[in-house]
Amino acid sequence: MGSGHGHGHGRRADRGPDDRIRVGTTARNLLLAGLALALLGTIAGLAIWWPPSDAAARSAEAGGAAAQFAAPGVTFPSAEVVAVAERCAGRTGLPDGSGCSTITVDVDGEDQVIRLDVPPEVVESGLSKGDRVELLRTPAPEGAPDQEPSYSYFATERYGTLIWLAVLFVAVVLAVARWRGLLGLLGLAFGGLVVWWWMLPALLDGASGVGVALTSASAIMFVVLYTTHGFSLRTSTALAGTLLGIALTAGIGVVAIGDARLTGISDEGGAILASFGALDFQALLGCALVIAGLGVLNDVTITQASAVWELRAASPHASRTRVFTSAMRIGRDHIASTIYTIVFAYVGTALILLMLLRVYDRPLLDLISTEQLAEEIVRTLVTSIGLVLAVPVTTALAALIAAPRPAGSQ
Repeated sequence: MGSGHGHGHGRRADRGPDDRIRVGTTARNLLLAGLALALLGTIAGLAIWWPPSDAAARSAEAGGAAAQFAAPGVTFPSAEVVAVAERCAGRTGLPDGSGCSTITVDVDGEDQVIRLDVPPEVVESGLSKGDRVELLRTPAPEGAPDQEPSYSYFATERYGTLIWLAVLFVAVVLAVARWRGLLGLLGLAFGGLVVWWWMLPALLDGASGVGVALTSASAIMFVVLYTTHGFSLRTSTALAGTLLGIALTAGIGVVAIGDARLTGISDEGGAILASFGALDFQALLGCALVIAGLGVLNDVTITQASAVWELRAASPHASRTRVFTSAMRIGRDHIASTIYTIVFAYVGTALILLMLLRVYDRPLLDLISTEQLAEEIVRTLVTSIGLVLAVPVTTALAALIAAPRPAGSQ
């Protein structure tokens, strides 16, 4: 239990009720030393597993044909839909032939109208005249100069919807959260950069899945927490609790994945990626567990650190045990609501899979052992356990840092 009269860090870094918080010097020094070691470990991990600039290209080369997205000469021109004509364009698996359709599109720059067969669900999604689609343009084979290039449907352009939805999201965040919302958006952008430009290439280069997950999560949290919530002992406490929660999640995840004999390959995407090289898919699943629980974990640790700080400001002479007990009452309510968030978030992302499993003529207990469902269950339970354990850990750290004032002091 830290003690002492260290006021400086807490008084300089925090405002409002934090000005009245007495900081335990020993606990503060241990906290900052631990975070310094974690930062050094994060920097070392970034350096050790820094991927080469061509990591993705080398993985694609190792994948051979499986990684070949488009043959040389294939392009993806944009086209505007000028008409949608219903007709049966081959078997659809439906007895009445419903859902068969053909759309006629005007390909920009080709000065021609091309009739394409598209999946029925594309038309049923609301595709209509004026929409834009992307086509797969395959040139005529060599030695056949008189043959016309062929076209096929590739995707519907959705940039307009994505742009207005992103603008609305930013506007709502800034209108409600203002300056702190802007800082949160900057933190989100940084996290995306770490995932796309470092974590994914490092994993494709064969780096340790759990090591990369811990390094990525730590780097993201160091920047996001201090950027969003400011440099203070309160934020440092939440960061320490988050890092400990991440470590617990990773450790439990590794044990659970190995014990459940999960392969980490539960869909077609994993099977394709398996051809790219000697990747450890169990380690990749462990990485996914850590990243999946990162946002919710950060939420509960910030809440608990703030709860302890507010309780200490309201009761400066209360014992650490009393503050801890009061803050844990808040934490238990938060745990209950957050677990619902995690479970239903996974239900939403795996809805199609659950529907498919539901139509199987097998008991539910038999389906639980399937790779797809077992992976989702392990993911949900592991992240939930890490989340629950992070609450008392963060609360205890905060109670140690926010020390009581001696009796009779102001």
